[in-house]
Amino acid sequence: MKYGKPLFLVLALALFGTAYGQKALPLASDTIVPEGTVAIDSLGFDIDYAQMAAVDEQEASEESGVDPAAVIFGHIIDAHSWHLFDYYDKEGNEHAIAIPLPVILINDGHVDAFWSSKFHHGHADYKGYRLVGGGAEKEEVVCVDEEGNLILDEEGNVVKPIDLSLSKIPAAIMIICVLLIVIVMVAKNGYKKRENQAPKGIQSLVEMLVVFVRDSIVRPMIGEKHYEKYLPYMLTLFFFIFFTNIMGLIPFFPAGANVTGNIAVTGILAFITFIITNLSGNKHYWIDIFNTPGVPAWLKIFPLMPLIEVVGVFTKPIVLMIRLFANMTAGHIVVLGLIVIIFIMSNALSVYVGGAMSVISVLFSVFISVLECLVAYIQAFVFTMLSALYIGMAVAEPAHEH
Repeated sequence: MKYGKPLFLVLALALFGTAYGQKALPLASDTIVPEGTVAIDSLGFDIDYAQMAAVDEQEASEESGVDPAAVIFGHIIDAHSWHLFDYYDKEGNEHAIAIPLPVILINDGHVDAFWSSKFHHGHADYKGYRLVGGGAEKEEVVCVDEEGNLILDEEGNVVKPIDLSLSKIPAAIMIICVLLIVIVMVAKNGYKKRENQAPKGIQSLVEMLVVFVRDSIVRPMIGEKHYEKYLPYMLTLFFFIFFTNIMGLIPFFPAGANVTGNIAVTGILAFITFIITNLSGNKHYWIDIFNTPGVPAWLKIFPLMPLIEVVGVFTKPIVLMIRLFANMTAGHIVVLGLIVIIFIMSNALSVYVGGAMSVISVLFSVFISVLECLVAYIQAFVFTMLSALYIGMAVAEPAHEH
C-alpha cells in the first residue's frame, strides 16, 4: 500500500471544494412554506409535530394521496437536515424525524450558526431567518423581520444570507471520506500484520481494486513513463465515486444521500480533472490544439480546427460532469417512481389495483436496484478511465522521441 499517503492527501485536496461547491448553484424557488405549531425534541433529533397549515393544501393532498414530484425530488436533492422517516399519531397527524445539521449563515457582515432543528422543517423562524422550499423545490434560507414578513431589497427581491451550511450532501461526503480512510487504513494494517502472506478480508478487496485501476486504467491510458505521478488521484476518483454510488443505493442513514446525483459534486470532480489535464499538458499537447497535424492549411488559416480543439478542451470536463450526474440521478428517479406508482394507483383506482401493482413495482425496483449496482461500478470506471485518457493525451510525446 505505498499509495496510501498520497491517496489521503489527494482525497483531502480533491474533495475540499466538493463539500460546498453546490452552494454556488442558483436557488430554485422563493415559495414560502406556511408556519405551523411544532414541538422541540429532547434527544437531539428534529421531530416535527406540525399539522398542515393550509386547509386547501391538505384537501389536495387527500385527493391525490401522494405528490410524486415531492416524494421523488425530496429524496434526491439536498436538504438542511437528514430525514429519516415519518409516522402518524392516533389523531392522524404526521410526524417527521430527521437528524439536524449545522446551519451557517453570513448576513450583514456577521455570522449566525445554529442547528437546522430550530427551523422545525420550515414551520418556524429563527433569528430573523426562515427555511423555505423542500419537497420538489430546493431548500433555501431567506431573511424575515420580527413580524414574520419577508425582507425585500430595493429591487423587490427577497433578501437571502450567504448560506455555508453543512447540508445533507456535504455531510454525506464527509462520512464517505471517513469510511474510505478507515477502509484503506485497515487494509494497510493488514499488510503490516500479514507481511508476505496472501491478502485476507477487506485487504483483498482493496488490493484487487487498486491493482485493477493501476493496470487496467491508469497505466494503459497515461503510459509507463508518467502513470505513477497521477495514480493517487486516479485511485481517489475511482474509490470515491464507486463507494459514493454504492452508499447512495442503501436507503438508510448514514447512506442514502444522492451525492453523485448532485451536479455540483460531479462538476467539482470534472473541474479538478480539467485543471490537472491542462496544467500537465506539454508543448506537443498545445501545439496539436492550435496547429492540428494532418489538417488542410486553409482550415488552419481560417482557424476552424483550432477553434474546435479549444472548444473540445472545455467540453471534455462538461461531458464527464453530465454523464455521471445523469446516470446516477436517472437510476434513483426510476426506483422511486416505481414505488410511488403503487400509491397513485391505489388512490386513483382501488386498493386492490394498488396491491396488484405493488408486486410488479417491487419486482422491477429490485431489478433496477441490481442494475444500479452494476452502473455504480461502470460509472466509476468510465469517469476514471476518461480522466486518465485526457491526462494521457496531455502528457503524450511524439513516437520519434521514445
